[in-house]
Amino acid sequence: MRIGIVCPYSWDVPGGVQFHIRDLAEHLIRLGHEVSVLAPADDDTPLPGYVVSAGRAVPVPYNGSVARLNFGFLSAARVRRWLHDGTFDVIHIHEPASPSLGLLTCWAAQGPIVATFHTSNPRSRAMIAAYPILQPALEKINARIAVSEYARRTLVEHLGGDAVVIPNGVDVDFFADAEPKAEWQGQTIGFIGRIDEPRKGLPVLMKALPKILAERPEARLLVAGRGDEEEAVETLPAELRDRVEFLGMVSDEDKARLLRSVDLYVAPNTGGESFGIILVEAMSAGAPVLASDLDAFAQVLDRGAAGELFANEDADALAVSAVRLLGDADRRAELRARGSAHVRRFDWTTVGADILAVYETVADGAASVAADERNGLRARFGLARY
Repeated sequence: MRIGIVCPYSWDVPGGVQFHIRDLAEHLIRLGHEVSVLAPADDDTPLPGYVVSAGRAVPVPYNGSVARLNFGFLSAARVRRWLHDGTFDVIHIHEPASPSLGLLTCWAAQGPIVATFHTSNPRSRAMIAAYPILQPALEKINARIAVSEYARRTLVEHLGGDAVVIPNGVDVDFFADAEPKAEWQGQTIGFIGRIDEPRKGLPVLMKALPKILAERPEARLLVAGRGDEEEAVETLPAELRDRVEFLGMVSDEDKARLLRSVDLYVAPNTGGESFGIILVEAMSAGAPVLASDLDAFAQVLDRGAAGELFANEDADALAVSAVRLLGDADRRAELRARGSAHVRRFDWTTVGADILAVYETVADGAASVAADERNGLRARFGLARY
């Protein structure tokens, strides 16, 4: 099958949607499919062979964050050329309602279209206001996927229609087989995310850290992600700042090793999450997870059975739970076991098969419609059927 996948966000700025698209493309390629991904990217960005650049993206406030999107006449021309050259059996657009390549592709594409909705934002006035513009493009979509029940709810409330829920995928064995790193072990708490994006929740964790260290003075916080490190610790007492180690941006391999090494992974995100791919990665690596009780996180953690939850933005509740878990090796072992079993449902062997089933359904449907149209024309003009 020839599959075209559209990424709305800049390929050179890491994020959950980009990782999902990358892993999906590589999974499909391993299965023998021909895959091309169209994505925004700066000219000097090294790209995998299956990625086609649609040009440089610009930062735009979107869903409580800043997304790097690509839109305009030049982008539209590149979309049309990519579609023409690809002759795809199916086109898979991610975030078609965002002002980026997905919407441009919806307008230009003629073949079967599958769309995945990642955003969970039930109070989006902008989406409601933009609906008359979006409607003609969205009506061309043949099948809709939502990565969670909360992303599906956003779609239903603001754009109409419905979607099948297929979660984000993870290569579970990649994380499970990673080698722990000795210097990252020993009463360590892990955090991975953009440091300077408040909704990722690092300020909440920093507020909780003095209480955690008061009870567990040997503990350390390992932070992986880009952002201003000095600003991140400015609220901490000076004598505690050496208990925080910033690792900067880490490779996929080191991310897996970090998650395999820590005693506790904390996800203090405060909102705007539709899924929680980092929770799945942490469980895959065998890290006990403590996360804010966002609806999407609660769903990923099986309502607290596969990881513990604390009240969102409550630094005291985070501290109490972290202190208890750091001191309870048996409970951490129980969470590891439950998480490792629960996470198998998110492996690409399952998620990829579900997505492929959607592709095949829309491709078969389009072929059937085309055949009916050809037969109708033959009957209309009295032509023989061959």
